[in-house]
Amino acid sequence: MLITIYVFMPYYVQAVAATPVEGQALVARAGQIAGWAVALTAPLMGMVVDRLGPRKPMLTFVVLGMMPLYAAMWFVTREGPIGPALFIAIAATKSVLFAWSEVLHNALLVPAARGQVAKTSGLGLALGNATSVAFLIFVLLAFSLPGQVDWSWVPSQPLFGIDQAAHEPARLTGPMAAASLGIGLLLILWGVPDAAPTGEKLGAALRKGFGDLMAMLRELKTEREAAKFLAARMLYVDGKTAILLFGGVLAAGTMGWGTLEMLAYGITLSILAVIGGLLAGKLDIALGPRNAVLLEIAVTALVLVVMLGTRPGMIAWMPAPTTPLHDGPMFRTPAELAFIAIAGISAISITAAYASSRTLLTVLVRPERVGTFFGLYALSGTATMWLGPMLVAWGTLATGSQQGGFATVLGLLGAGFVLLLFVKAPRRH
Repeated sequence: MLITIYVFMPYYVQAVAATPVEGQALVARAGQIAGWAVALTAPLMGMVVDRLGPRKPMLTFVVLGMMPLYAAMWFVTREGPIGPALFIAIAATKSVLFAWSEVLHNALLVPAARGQVAKTSGLGLALGNATSVAFLIFVLLAFSLPGQVDWSWVPSQPLFGIDQAAHEPARLTGPMAAASLGIGLLLILWGVPDAAPTGEKLGAALRKGFGDLMAMLRELKTEREAAKFLAARMLYVDGKTAILLFGGVLAAGTMGWGTLEMLAYGITLSILAVIGGLLAGKLDIALGPRNAVLLEIAVTALVLVVMLGTRPGMIAWMPAPTTPLHDGPMFRTPAELAFIAIAGISAISITAAYASSRTLLTVLVRPERVGTFFGLYALSGTATMWLGPMLVAWGTLATGSQQGGFATVLGLLGAGFVLLLFVKAPRRH
């Protein structure tokens, strides 16, 4: 949340890249390269680690690989030693390692949860988001707001001598993320139980894991509606994830926001995203999960069209006044406030679609097949995760605008929506 979505990548696009358009294309290209690598490796990794047993040794290797990459982001400046090519390499590599860490953390869930998987999974996600919001608030209050406002509860100067003019609040999020990863790894190594060794050798685990993966794919023949749903989900989730990952980049480049505004933007959207999770359950019951997902896709697409037409002096493709509405430190114009409101609705609809999609899968397959199909569900989330970033990169370079890059995402949302129309599902669960 700090690095990819709200703070560091938007900082790179706004303050380091030659232009916001070039910056968005570079960030999207890194995501595309990472997506290819993850699609080729992550599904098999899950099968192999199940065959080997222990998860913590490989998780340790992956997290220790991530930490220096995040720490190196402190040195990313316009005149610094990390040029565009090296930056793409760092961004792509950390994205691949992050995806691998998700696979390994998920594989560690069952032995760690001691029979309370659902409770532990929900608690882990809740604590992860809460920690991210706490980091955003800390950076905002300790480094970005001081000197900008005359509020008694905000320091008069940034703490620890942090230099706002050198964009150090944004750059500091890299080392902060690295430290957070290290602390989390130590906690896992210290107190989390691991799966027992199976005695399988790595070579045999790779060979048999590949067989397991092929067997899981063959399961698609047994549940046609679920197979159609997973094909649709690959497309619309790629579109929604692209909006989520690159929305901050679009906001920074289009609205000209710096770290101060992006921190407040991230906190606001993170809180609003909670509403999406709560709303999804109500929509699933009222409309049925398939219709709920269709509605959530349609809202995301409509909101994206409106967002692409919102920039300084323009709201939803219509001219807007540029006179400041107040004298606060940020978000003073109608267009800025409108952009936040539009992005907030997008965050709600995206989060709701993620939740409703899981519910939809449970009504499409027999209860005894749910475990297998959630494995395919995870596979469908990685198989084409390169597609959204690739389209954003291509569209950005082809049109020479950030909005043109994002417009390509509408194709993914539309294709997923159409495919989902052919999925037959019970109206109520």
